[in-house]
Amino acid sequence: MYDCIIIGCGIIGAAAAYELSKYRLNVAVLEKGNDVAMGTTRANSAIIHAGYDPEPGTVMARLNVEGNRLAAELAGKLDIPYKAVGSLVLAFDETDLGTIQHLYENGVANGVPDIRLLSAEETLAMEPHLSREVKGALYAPSAGIVSPWEYALALAETAVRNGVELHLDSDVTAIEALPEGGWRLATSSGVYEAKAVINAAGVHSDAVHNLAVKPDFKIIPNRGEYYLLDKSEGTRVSHVIFQCPSAVGKGVLVSPTIHGNLIVGPNAEDVGDGDNTACTASGLEFVMNTARRSVPDINFRDSIRNFAGVRAVSDQPDFIIQEAAPRFIDLAGIKSPGLSAAPAIAIEAAGMLEKSGIALEKKDSFIDERRRVRFSELTPEEKNELIKENPLYGRVICRCETVTEGEIVAALHTPIPPRSVDGVKRRVNAGMGRCQGGFCGPRVVEILSREGKVPPTEVLQDGVGTNLLTGETKMGGRE
Repeated sequence: MYDCIIIGCGIIGAAAAYELSKYRLNVAVLEKGNDVAMGTTRANSAIIHAGYDPEPGTVMARLNVEGNRLAAELAGKLDIPYKAVGSLVLAFDETDLGTIQHLYENGVANGVPDIRLLSAEETLAMEPHLSREVKGALYAPSAGIVSPWEYALALAETAVRNGVELHLDSDVTAIEALPEGGWRLATSSGVYEAKAVINAAGVHSDAVHNLAVKPDFKIIPNRGEYYLLDKSEGTRVSHVIFQCPSAVGKGVLVSPTIHGNLIVGPNAEDVGDGDNTACTASGLEFVMNTARRSVPDINFRDSIRNFAGVRAVSDQPDFIIQEAAPRFIDLAGIKSPGLSAAPAIAIEAAGMLEKSGIALEKKDSFIDERRRVRFSELTPEEKNELIKENPLYGRVICRCETVTEGEIVAALHTPIPPRSVDGVKRRVNAGMGRCQGGFCGPRVVEILSREGKVPPTEVLQDGVGTNLLTGETKMGGRE
């Protein structure tokens, strides 16, 4: 009998696990994928929003601003790639100028620090590649960029180091209220029982909710498609560039990424399947044409990858954070700014558990730090010393990103080791560069096979069933 089971290990589930790992609780996380951050968390704009979009008085507004503050704090403690670059919301006409005035007033009411309105001249001085049609902008210096999958991974790893159990490949198929109180969960990996449950299942949070209690909200999966451009385009802008938001979202943005690329997108299209991350020609064309209104000279020929993510948009205007039944807490409909608000949402959920009767007693010792080697960021002297200690750091596997074998092997011995080529990619950046794994992919397969003591045919590209190899094509001269 666990004190609490968390369903889902995207950024919300990982943040909840991290928060609860501070206390003397027996906590488990059930994740249907074979890794953390396999849903919306790994395919989004990677923005830590300042907090001027949500209407004052909403849960979303309160938790966005607090989550923004906590993100910067967590990044320092847990070695999460993060940078406060600031954001600009562009105005192209009188209507837009009215919109950014409203957003400014929202930001002031929500407590967004140092937010201000800029003239056209001030805006273009900050970002010379912007369209000359810009009439002004809203500037929010507290907005940031982050590596979203490493954010979730860092929180989850820290939780595991502090005693939380992570059960991967554990799709929840049934939930039953126990007569004596608590819940029994049937999953693809077995049966689990807990005094309390936190539903952080993202685009499937309504389905999980409906397994336990009567339906009272609906998730409407909404797909967004993106361009990821080469680092040759990474300095095209230095801030997150937004157009004025609409009813369907914050619109198409242009932004530097934490790894030095340029990201452009997304569009917004309702899809029936929450796992439908296909890219479309029409969607990408819309993204390209819309982005050029902000930054006309983007060179889309330097695109190195297109991808899509699915947002957990609900039929309710605010985040759904509720105790739907005794000790069954929904963290649902966490669309943007969910990534930004995640640590604040987790604190809110912990407080709800305490009110429900789950005692929150702080641990005497709590591991609240995490560090990993990023070889490319070291000085020449540091690199030489590291190679002397471990020669594996002297073998570059990914040339585009200068990722070494030492970094990959170290990742394979962390609390949540990668189980696939893409799992390695999310942890150490091997395959993130211009060639997208064309050079390093086979070498990563070799390392996964060797370190995992499995044949290469069992090495996965990403999720279950994505085996890369089926067998040998040449038998080495055998007759």
